[in-house]
Amino acid sequence: MKRIIIRDVRIETGFKKVAGVVSETLTDLVTIVIEDGVISQLLQADDDQLVGFRYDAKGALLLPGFTEKHCHLDKSRLGTNWQAVKRVSSIVERFEMEIGELNGLPLNVAQRAEKLIQVFQQAGVTSLRSHVDVHPRVNLDYLDQVVACLAAHSQELTAEIVAFPQHGLLRNDSRDLVRQALKQGASLVGGVDPTAVDGDMKKSLDATFGLAAEQGAGIDLHLHERNEMGLATFEYFLDLVEKYQMQNKTAVSHAFALADVTGTQQTELFSRLAEQGVSIITSVPLGNMPPVLTLQNAGVKVHVGCDNIFDNWSPYGSGDILERVGRLGEMTNQVTEYELSRTLGFITEGVTPLNDQGEQVWPKVGDTADFVFVEASCSAEAVARRSKRVATMSAGKLVAGKL
Repeated sequence: MKRIIIRDVRIETGFKKVAGVVSETLTDLVTIVIEDGVISQLLQADDDQLVGFRYDAKGALLLPGFTEKHCHLDKSRLGTNWQAVKRVSSIVERFEMEIGELNGLPLNVAQRAEKLIQVFQQAGVTSLRSHVDVHPRVNLDYLDQVVACLAAHSQELTAEIVAFPQHGLLRNDSRDLVRQALKQGASLVGGVDPTAVDGDMKKSLDATFGLAAEQGAGIDLHLHERNEMGLATFEYFLDLVEKYQMQNKTAVSHAFALADVTGTQQTELFSRLAEQGVSIITSVPLGNMPPVLTLQNAGVKVHVGCDNIFDNWSPYGSGDILERVGRLGEMTNQVTEYELSRTLGFITEGVTPLNDQGEQVWPKVGDTADFVFVEASCSAEAVARRSKRVATMSAGKLVAGKL
């Protein structure tokens, strides 16, 4: 049994309130004992009698490992020379141009994916979901390279792969390739704008759900479509979730159309999303964005992902998911101690050290030792100030930084 001891770890223990309002987050220093990747003890002080490999956190704040919920490991140009993005007239022109540009880079998919994974781990990511292009122009080449890259990190990173027919499931007849991808490492079916790209929303979604049901996979759909076009897609998507009984197995990324619905229609749609367990994933664009807080208040699970990180779609993006959720807090005016502490949950699968009542719910004995050590006094400060990551630990293994 491998035992790891980490002393002087700062954890959150409760909220201090003044006149009923949270004014401060209370913390304490503890020693954490990890055995076989799981927390076995939480002690108030270091015990010299404990035997095991020792780390000293030196008072760094402990946060749950971060989840990067939307990335493209096959697309980033990290590790290659600077190149800005060329303007295009349509999404179709963009993805047609992308193939030649990516294939012409001096680093292959696996090499570039490796560099992005390192960036993620340094930023505190212990779990990720990556979309990987699957279409007749590249077949399963990108998928095979990403699968191999992730396999090399299987002991230090939890990962999901979305088989992503970016060029259209129907438009480029990628159904057989997606089916093969689900047998060779992917666990979710992707898709993009079933009306604008595939030209037939119902037929496209029918095929998407049919593949998922056939292979026992989940679904994560890119949906940029706005107004009635996008809202019609949501309604039919929800109909199919019910038909195939895929509650809590689907997600819609971007979901811009959710910003175009108001009043009773909004209440009913958001209620359906919550009831069917459809998650919404946003990259927090500076322009249009779904109403994250309204969705959350309606019971919809909302996650944040970085999406484009120096690729053919955008020259921006650092791969720092804490920076991205800080941007969400800033854009939605989350400024109080309490509000900022809740914002952290968008990048931790909803796990926060304190629950809404200020009770400590993490870390606990039995939790997997997926940690981020941060130079901050509390999670509110970490979110607002994009605090420095000292180290990242996955199942008790130090994967980035040092203690």
